[in-house]
Amino acid sequence: MNKKNLLLAIVLGISTLGVATTFAGHTGVKETKVKIHTNVGDIVIKLYNETPQTRDNFIKLVNNKFYDSTLFHRVIQGFMIQGGDPNSKNAKPGAMLGNGDAGYTVPAEIVPGLFHKKGVLATARQGDQVNPTKASSGCQFYIVQGKKFTNGALDTMEERMNFGIKQQIFTKIIGRTENAALKSKFIKFQNESNIDSLQALTKTIEPEIDSLYNKADKFKFTPEQRAAYTTVGGTPQLDNNYTVFGEVIKGIEIVDKIAAVKTDHNDRPVDDVRIVGMKITHKFLLWYL
Repeated sequence: MNKKNLLLAIVLGISTLGVATTFAGHTGVKETKVKIHTNVGDIVIKLYNETPQTRDNFIKLVNNKFYDSTLFHRVIQGFMIQGGDPNSKNAKPGAMLGNGDAGYTVPAEIVPGLFHKKGVLATARQGDQVNPTKASSGCQFYIVQGKKFTNGALDTMEERMNFGIKQQIFTKIIGRTENAALKSKFIKFQNESNIDSLQALTKTIEPEIDSLYNKADKFKFTPEQRAAYTTVGGTPQLDNNYTVFGEVIKGIEIVDKIAAVKTDHNDRPVDDVRIVGMKITHKFLLWYL
């Protein structure tokens, strides 16, 4: 490409509205940004390409004006701000919200490396009991505010998040045919609320539990996660359970402002925090090798 055409491409790229594209060696990579205009300020979010189904669903809803006039209906300082309930558009003051949906779910896209640092955008969903595949709500989302953690607190959280693995190993061991008598004893002591006998019985199989646990794949925070959670903060307890699909690139102070508003006993802001509208913002960045 000659200098004249390159200059023209740059000018057109900066001024043209369309799907944002970065060209590296003539290879296009789309990047989408969304402006959330609220009655307390604007938040700009970059959507991740690593979660294409969730990204495309969000873009569709934004383009269809689905979120216009909805509320941030659930706000917890030090945790997150949640929105996207269509029932919130005309909700009466004090009404409980959070049950509205788009009539469908989106498959989970839980991607290694995308975690709950402060400012990320993620999907709300129903609990594991009724949603074991962790499918995302078709419309409800949250933005993490979170808090900072020490490495010691993260260590404790890792242990707690891995506790379920030990429970699964325990259930597998006492479920073996040869351990039928052992299982009967556990059930008997549980029914009697005999804690001392339960603890003594557990110690007899503790070495096998520990051996299998040490060989199992366990959750562990990466150095990147630890660096983020100990500096900017976040909600590490949500990692690997919800789809993270974007992050705030402008307006994090608005997230903090919303998180600090007064709320009722259902965590709904006393004074409505309304999404006036959302729109896709575009920019072309052109790179040639």
